[in-house]
Amino acid sequence: MEETGQLKRALIYATAGAVSSGISRIVTSPLDVIKIRFQVQLEPTNQCALLRGDVHGTSKYTGMLQATKKILREEGLKGFWRGNVPALLMVMPYSAIQFTVLHRLKIFAAGSSKTEDHINLSPYLSYVSGALAGCAATVGSYPFDLLRTILASQGEPKVYRNMRSAFVDIFRTRGVPGLYAGLTPTLVEIVPYAGLQFGTYDTFKRWMKAWNRHRCSNSSQGDEFISSFQLFICGLGSGTCAKAVCHPLDVVKKRFQIEGLQRHPRYRARLEPRAYKNMYDGFGRILLEEGWTGLYKGIVPSIVKAASAGAVTFVAYEYISDWLESILT
Repeated sequence: MEETGQLKRALIYATAGAVSSGISRIVTSPLDVIKIRFQVQLEPTNQCALLRGDVHGTSKYTGMLQATKKILREEGLKGFWRGNVPALLMVMPYSAIQFTVLHRLKIFAAGSSKTEDHINLSPYLSYVSGALAGCAATVGSYPFDLLRTILASQGEPKVYRNMRSAFVDIFRTRGVPGLYAGLTPTLVEIVPYAGLQFGTYDTFKRWMKAWNRHRCSNSSQGDEFISSFQLFICGLGSGTCAKAVCHPLDVVKKRFQIEGLQRHPRYRARLEPRAYKNMYDGFGRILLEEGWTGLYKGIVPSIVKAASAGAVTFVAYEYISDWLESILT
């Protein structure tokens, strides 16, 4: 009976994680496409770099609103959902693995399978559990992440017609390692990112619970109930904190993923195959050629997207997991 109960709970958390992240991905896809376009362009976007002149020339995208208008004009509304299929194929197994591993680690750390006991875990254990869960999920879904980036950044006219043609060409020209290009900075990124996201989310929930207890000291519900709006705020805050800290690693990862992509000249400079020897060389080259701002290209849509995605994902996850638990247990 205990084994059956654990299997049911694993199914609940995997399903809730997959569905909630799928919803979040569809809703925030336009912000993700804009973010990627900024991250993969080699030209500067800040005014100082533009004035002093840059080896790569002028940039195609200079601001979030300008990029939105340009993508809409050149590629239509569908341009904002480029790479959405591999993104969904990535994020749903990623989140299923992540939330399942996270829950198992919390059971191990807390010595209990009850969700209410997990909120009282120390911040240290919350951060470590989130980081390990993120690593496991990244390795399991990475090729879809790479395909998502390539399809989202290729623009018009298309380099690849669909996900299948991109996969075949990358596998033929670069082999299996090509499907994992940029994995090192991704794993380096995911440890602080997932740790911060889940650790701060649990911390914000504890603070919100304490705030409710303080605000409603005369109510029997005050120390237990966290509203959907409060969950939304917790998710918003955790996503913002995680992305603000880890964005430079995401930029380096994206550069590795699009090396050798033969985009149309309208998208300006191309990144040649094997342009960076390794992660450290990538950091150094970006700093040298594009300055500190190069490591923060796309930070505005990235934070808006991460905050929105975190909020939508966590709220949807809480509701879906509670609903599944009510009908399955």
